[in-house]
Amino acid sequence: MGKLSNIGHALYEGKVSIDFVGRKWLWYSISALILLAAVGGLAGKGLNLGIEFEGGVEYQVAMPAGQADEAHVQKIRDAVAKEAERKNIDAAVSPIVNVSGDNNIRVQTEPLNNDESSDISSVIQKSAGVDGDAISSDSIGATWGAQVAQRALLGLVVFLVLVVLFIWAYFREWKMSVGAIVALAHDLLITVGIYALSGFEVTPATVTGILTILGFSLYDTVVVFDKVRENTKNLARTRQTYAEAANLAINQTLVRSINTSIVALLPVGALLYVGVVSLGSGALKDLALALFVGMAAGAYSSIFIATPLVVQLKELEPGVRAGDARALRHRSRHEVDRYASVPTFTDDMPLHDEPEEGDTRTAGPDGREPEQTGVARGPVRTPRSTAGERPASRPVSPSASAKRAQPSRKPRSQRGKG
Repeated sequence: MGKLSNIGHALYEGKVSIDFVGRKWLWYSISALILLAAVGGLAGKGLNLGIEFEGGVEYQVAMPAGQADEAHVQKIRDAVAKEAERKNIDAAVSPIVNVSGDNNIRVQTEPLNNDESSDISSVIQKSAGVDGDAISSDSIGATWGAQVAQRALLGLVVFLVLVVLFIWAYFREWKMSVGAIVALAHDLLITVGIYALSGFEVTPATVTGILTILGFSLYDTVVVFDKVRENTKNLARTRQTYAEAANLAINQTLVRSINTSIVALLPVGALLYVGVVSLGSGALKDLALALFVGMAAGAYSSIFIATPLVVQLKELEPGVRAGDARALRHRSRHEVDRYASVPTFTDDMPLHDEPEEGDTRTAGPDGREPEQTGVARGPVRTPRSTAGERPASRPVSPSASAKRAQPSRKPRSQRGKG
């Protein structure tokens, strides 16, 4: 932990720096490849919309203890598909069958009429070896699913509009609003693309998770932008370019962003593992996948996408270009004569111990020892005493004048009397 804290302090002070802004085209290329894969998944496989969006019939089968396993899942799936082919029930030819909880198996089909639903229920009962009371069915129409999709889209649009207004009002900078919206779109597209590639079912819990991760991504982006505004407030005094000040802001918030993301991803990852391995299906798995992918993408976009994009937009302003040019000219003048600039004393400057008595080494022009500076060795001054008086350079030896009578000062009453 000590090493991590030292690294974080060095990043905050600017002693160690990662060039995020200067390598923006590398980060853009990585994001482009990820987005290309996500779009390819959406175009090729498409989203596996749940029964809540497309409509259909869902059967819940309560199995005896220990029998809700993959063997019974496969047996029910084969029996339903065979019965659907025999009776030409196209809506049940490809049923979705999976484990739901410890003792339940869920069977989903496309919309069925009453007779078809009764036939499928009888087949499930026989193949599962349970009574009719152990099976419950719910019929969901496509109209309700369309309403859910419309409400989700409306919520997303309202959220994005509020994001633009909030960032513009807080930072007084529309370019930061653009950077935040691009980062949010980046996170949204990656999350949806992962759903398409993985084949996970899209349910209302998925929509809830996506809206949640957009808020998390915005929170991380606002923290970085706030530090950028603080560092770029007085660029003329710091003699930095806008890109250098923004890059310092990313480094200063890097450790905080990583720690926050790890702390958030660990419990969500545990929920995802439980939802996939233990439960097998349900809202918990859908919510956890959206949160896990979205949080990881949000941490990445806040550091690698949003801030470099804002720097690019700001560098198009004439005032920022003129300030960067002044900073570079000032830097070039001081590089000509290294000793023209005298550093200002600060409280965190390194302190050097004074040489001990008898040490013949002398300090160089920059305060370092001869081994570090190449200055020749020679006598040095003795350290001052604790009383603040300078000690004698050598012991006092008796002299011839010590035996002579020394003049004394007469009292005032005897002065002038010879």
